[in-house]
Amino acid sequence: MGYSGQTGPMPALTCLPEDWWDPAWHAVKSPGIIVPAPAICDPGEAAGTTEPDTHPAESAPPPSWGQVLATTFSLWTSRHLPWVRRFSRQLLAASALGAGLVAVLVGTAGLAAASLPSAPALPAKPAPIPAPSGGIVLPASQATAGQAARPVWLSIPSIGVRTSLIDLGVNKNGTLQVPDSTTVAGWFTGSPRPGTVGSAIIAGHVDSRSGPGIFFWLRTLRPGDRVYVGRADGTMAVFTVTSVRKFAKVHFATDAVYGAVPDPELRLITCGGVFDRSLGSYLSNVVVFARLTG
Repeated sequence: MGYSGQTGPMPALTCLPEDWWDPAWHAVKSPGIIVPAPAICDPGEAAGTTEPDTHPAESAPPPSWGQVLATTFSLWTSRHLPWVRRFSRQLLAASALGAGLVAVLVGTAGLAAASLPSAPALPAKPAPIPAPSGGIVLPASQATAGQAARPVWLSIPSIGVRTSLIDLGVNKNGTLQVPDSTTVAGWFTGSPRPGTVGSAIIAGHVDSRSGPGIFFWLRTLRPGDRVYVGRADGTMAVFTVTSVRKFAKVHFATDAVYGAVPDPELRLITCGGVFDRSLGSYLSNVVVFARLTG
């Protein structure tokens, strides 16, 4: 069957697309159409304005076998397996969505971490100070009830503590009073005077909103460290640390801390453990146990 359409000049031949690859397929779809070979697909030839190639070295190199195979497979799947291309697009979209969600989660976690209040830096531990001198130290063997004068100062050289002592009593609820200031410690007047038989009690704050208290580093004391207590008459009692213990306030070891003992001993008490913000206080007490050695 011949051409039955509009007569007249045929349109100029244009280049076939780069993915053109199957002349037989075109022949089947359009009988009677002569399909030019790729070698003659040149705009210059189609327009009749072919010019000699004066720069053969600059012509594009032929495609590699890898490129040919990739193009062939892409075209074949697009014509015979369209679901593969749809699946690829869906997979790409899902991957992009997943990457976006991961980025959002990472950003949210970063913002949440940045919004958390940072833990305050631990203050530097004070340098040790010289042991006090000049006071009269009575031998521990001479310690008897009623011989010691009222305590007026405390020194713990290994943690840099030197403070005056105030008198502490008992609160209305039966608990031990604490000093009004975080910079001084206090002697519990209901306990023996330091250097006499029994457990002398000295208490101080661990910290406050403004910073470390007088007994902030009390928990770092070790057995063998020395504690000095000066008395109003110029004498001085020297104690040696035997242990440092922590007790939960709800299960405080009252007998171990305040109970009767046969020798002159000393207890240094402050707060410690976990700080409960809802209660505004620590949940435990740190207690230093020491015995008179001079």
